[in-house]
Amino acid sequence: MTNPRKFALLAAAIAALGIGSLAWTGNLGQASKAQARHAEHGADSHDHAEEKPTEGHAEEGQLHLSTAQIEAAGVQLTVAGPRELGTAISFPGEIRFDEDRTAHVVPRVPGVVEAVQAELGQAVTRGQVLAVIASQQISDLRSEQQAAQRRLEMARLTFQREQQLWQERISAEQDYLQARQALQEAEIAFANARQKVAAVGPAGAGNRYELRAPFDAVVVEKHLSVGEVVDETSNAFTLSDLRRVWATFAVAPRDLDQVVTGREVTVNAPDLGARVDGKVNYVGSLLGEQNRAATVRATLANPSGAWRPGLFVNVAVSVERFNAAVAVPENALQTWEEQTVVFARTEEGFEARPVQTGRRDAGQVEITSGLAAGTQVAAAGSFVLKSELGKGSAEHSH
Repeated sequence: MTNPRKFALLAAAIAALGIGSLAWTGNLGQASKAQARHAEHGADSHDHAEEKPTEGHAEEGQLHLSTAQIEAAGVQLTVAGPRELGTAISFPGEIRFDEDRTAHVVPRVPGVVEAVQAELGQAVTRGQVLAVIASQQISDLRSEQQAAQRRLEMARLTFQREQQLWQERISAEQDYLQARQALQEAEIAFANARQKVAAVGPAGAGNRYELRAPFDAVVVEKHLSVGEVVDETSNAFTLSDLRRVWATFAVAPRDLDQVVTGREVTVNAPDLGARVDGKVNYVGSLLGEQNRAATVRATLANPSGAWRPGLFVNVAVSVERFNAAVAVPENALQTWEEQTVVFARTEEGFEARPVQTGRRDAGQVEITSGLAAGTQVAAAGSFVLKSELGKGSAEHSH
């Protein structure tokens, strides 16, 4: 290869190397700039990410929830507003039989028990046969009644005959007057015999006496069996109408001026998780020898029989009624960051608002400050919002 040709090839190679070097340098510069811009943008993004609140929590104490999320969480809304409330005094009490609807069924004649047709705990209706008793006294009473009836019939015939003879001037007036007196005595004797039979109550055939329920009730005690000899002192059955019971409690003298007849009461049974309302219908006039307190009772409706005699209860007696400007249900209150709060509805979701509470009554709480009347708040399910708010606080702390 000639020198001129070699020189031309060398010059072309040098030129190519220079262009490639410039191109690589330019790409590196652009990549460096891109990385710098990315790093700068990444730093800004990281800063923004730290400033951005957790999803669902716009700022502390607020929750961003849609209507669908609220419904899915089971949160129920209520409106805070005015309500009539009352203050109450609580007493420990006990459920007892309503003595006005409790009966001790006893035989009215002595005899031997032939049959028992009611069991302990059984519900019976008025007039239902509880037991059958064979009694000699029943036979004697019926015989006496039959004899008195025959004497009455005879005295009536004698009187009618003597009356006719006297009117016809055949017999003396004295005979007529004696016959009339005998008739009157026979009527009295028959009426007395009939009353004796009626006094023992409904009777069966022959010498059998049927012991019957005086009203609809439940057999709460049974003290007789077949073959047992009973008399008028035997407490055969105790029946009680458990559709109504008494809540009794003791009240010390210092509280008697507030616990008076007619006061409304609320009876709670912690063991049942149930409550029922009633009224005070009796305040004892005497103080007990043991506790030096007056016995007070309230009559309660018990249609399902859940309030069983012997059950211990708490009795709250309402002693004052007042109008609260703002009140919410007890389940609307939650404790968050050592404050009592309610979750007020906002356009974005809920806001935890600290409140001051006042008096409480029948599941309602007076709000003295922190909440305006007419505000929608979360009632049932508010604990779900508290839990969600706690999660947001935990995420912010990290």
